[in-house]
Amino acid sequence: MNTLAGLAFAGLAIAEGYIPLLVLAVFTVTVGGGALLVSHIMGPRRQTQVKQLPYECGLDPIQPTARERYSIHFYLVAILFILFDLETVFLFPWAASFRGDMAGPVKVALLIEVLLFVGVLGVGLFYVWKRRGLEWD
Repeated sequence: MNTLAGLAFAGLAIAEGYIPLLVLAVFTVTVGGGALLVSHIMGPRRQTQVKQLPYECGLDPIQPTARERYSIHFYLVAILFILFDLETVFLFPWAASFRGDMAGPVKVALLIEVLLFVGVLGVGLFYVWKRRGLEWD
């Protein structure tokens, strides 16, 4: 019987650690729902043709429909942005672990690995640059 009571107590102790997460989830849902409710209450009541048009800085829409073709440069820049954004996501944990207490050979191996990683990305950037993928014609 003691073992069962001990397991129940351990389960309560573990569940107690999730209380801040539950509070955050309730707070997030409350704020999001409140924002939606306020915008619905205070939003426009009468829908007109002018109000339904997309707003682009006070100008007429640049493209009449969403089905027009875009230049490949938009996609290339987006992919390059994601690539180099992910590079920084991988470099921050590396920098944090590199500052830690490690032996000399492990630090050298980590440094070589990150230099190879950045080097491969640098070669890719050089290739795109030479192919004039970053220029807007």
